Amino acid sequence: MDQQTSPLLELRGVTRTFLTDDMQTNALQGVDLTIGRGEFVSITGPSGCGKSTLMSILGTLDVPTAGQYFFENSDLATLSEPDRARIRSRKIGFVFQSFNLIGDLTILENVTVPLTYRDDIPKSDRREMGLAALERVGMTHRTGHYPAQLSGGQQQRVAVARALVGNPQILLADEPTGNLDTANGEAVMQLLIDLHNSGSTICMVTHDPGHASLGNRVIKMLDGQITSDPS
Repeated sequence: MDQQTSPLLELRGVTRTFLTDDMQTNALQGVDLTIGRGEFVSITGPSGCGKSTLMSILGTLDVPTAGQYFFENSDLATLSEPDRARIRSRKIGFVFQSFNLIGDLTILENVTVPLTYRDDIPKSDRREMGLAALERVGMTHRTGHYPAQLSGGQQQRVAVARALVGNPQILLADEPTGNLDTANGEAVMQLLIDLHNSGSTICMVTHDPGHASLGNRVIKMLDGQITSDPS
């Protein structure tokens, strides 16, 4: 991380252990990681290396077995689950391999769903915020359509808009091109690059070395550990 970059989040010695059928699996082992504001960090490595577990912890969907996680200098381990959920809804945007759009809601309604959980955003502002997010991903011409009427690439653009609608501090993208063909995958990657160039902080997990190289920092993982980090 550039020394001039303001730190946004930091993991210190994070370990995540799972116990199943009396067997212990160390998904993460003593991970140290710092991500600064405005960075585009790619995390890559083979299947089962701990990438998705790491993303779940960064997104507060899971908690470490040991170690510390600081987000904007707050130690999340000291917060209650409701407080972590509040940080998750207000400060973190998620894009997954599966688009997870709601089939009987319009595109605009899908994008504004996260705002319904925000008591700090007036209901009267939600439509305009949704339209602004769709404009950022080039999908304002599809606001009244339903997910089934869109291509995979278009659905993922809508999913990115949904992640951006609440103006999060960081966008976490877990294999965002995994369900897309080559052309749509490249289009979504270009969208992420454009968002980064406009100031968004992005952390992306991908198994694709070509896509990983598009980040301005590429972290490699193996067996639950970071083996390479050019920060």
